[in-house]
Amino acid sequence: MKRLKEESAIRPIAVTGPATLLAPEHRDDVDRAIPAEVPVSLTYNGLSHVVMMASPSHLSDFVLGFSLTEGIIRSADELLDLNIEDTDKGVLLNAQIPDTIYNDLVSRRRNIVGQTGCGLCGLIELEQVARPLPPIETAPRLSQAAAMRAVDALADWQPLNAETGAVHAAAFCDETGAIHLAREDVGRHNALDKLIGSMAAAQIDPATGFVVLSSRCSYELVQKAIAARIPALVTISAPTELAVDMAKEGALTLIALARADSMLCFHDPFDVLA
Repeated sequence: MKRLKEESAIRPIAVTGPATLLAPEHRDDVDRAIPAEVPVSLTYNGLSHVVMMASPSHLSDFVLGFSLTEGIIRSADELLDLNIEDTDKGVLLNAQIPDTIYNDLVSRRRNIVGQTGCGLCGLIELEQVARPLPPIETAPRLSQAAAMRAVDALADWQPLNAETGAVHAAAFCDETGAIHLAREDVGRHNALDKLIGSMAAAQIDPATGFVVLSSRCSYELVQKAIAARIPALVTISAPTELAVDMAKEGALTLIALARADSMLCFHDPFDVLA
């Protein structure tokens, strides 16, 4: 099998394997790119915290973004060190954080076994689903034209999806809708964590633009956006009820079912789209 690998991937992000194309008039043997999905185990100071299924690329961005959006650390400089080890069973991500933060993490420790598309798996306390977050206080730099431009350009920033048709993307856009940064992953929430981590590492202020996602808008995407102080979220597919409720509570501008020619605005707390 041909293996596809990008510079920042710890192992191949896709393989090319055989498949049979079935059509009404014919059937053909074809080769098809298939995205990698590997177990990624994240530990803090040696304490196992979470196992996610993820694409094996931009994992340092993932650790930083996950740590920020989950409220484990408050800033990028609190992630003191990161060791990435590839094993035959998966990838080990060993993060080091200050002792005071680690002690707090131990006191509120939860065991999570994450699956692609699932942000609830393994939560011990249901109250942690809707953890309180301060609402967005700054109006987003967003217009309908900018959102449409970003949606129209998103496919150009999805090389892995172009190969496989099976992964999500999260992209940061400026106020004109131009995309400056994007990350891909088999999990929509992983893609957003990777983007948030890469933005934090590059010291990009989320208030200077908005984020567009290739996926449906589930609650954890809204929660992560608010935690990262992203003022506006644009998603290709529809939101869930909980996602809309969270957006309203967090003063997040939320656009969904976004296309290059139309979209639905579910929440516009600062009337930027009026």
